[in-house]
Amino acid sequence: MAPKDDIEASFPICGVTARITCVVDGDTFWLDGVKYRIADIDTPEISEPRCAEEKTLGEQAKIRLQSLLNAGAFGLKAGMRDEDKYGRKLRDVYRGGRSLGAQLVDEGLAHRWVGFKQSWCG
Repeated sequence: MAPKDDIEASFPICGVTARITCVVDGDTFWLDGVKYRIADIDTPEISEPRCAEEKTLGEQAKIRLQSLLNAGAFGLKAGMRDEDKYGRKLRDVYRGGRSLGAQLVDEGLAHRWVGFKQSWCG
């Protein structure tokens, strides 16, 4: 069951200053000082991409996640694990009963998370 759309905030892109509420990349964001990882997807890396295409897609995914989070209220749903090995809260993000992660997959900016990273390089 999808969560209620009861979270609304303004998400800039994270910079070098304190991260309170901002978007890190296509599958990671901060909300009220808590770091979240979207659990149902994996997006291209921007900090250590394996190829130029991955870097380009990663930047597109980051901007798209920012626009999706800023488009209105959304809800977070916990899964089987609360946190990943980096201490990020693992949550699926929903709006109107639809997974924003699935939307990023449909738009070609994310892979469904299958337990390991898939290549973005041709």
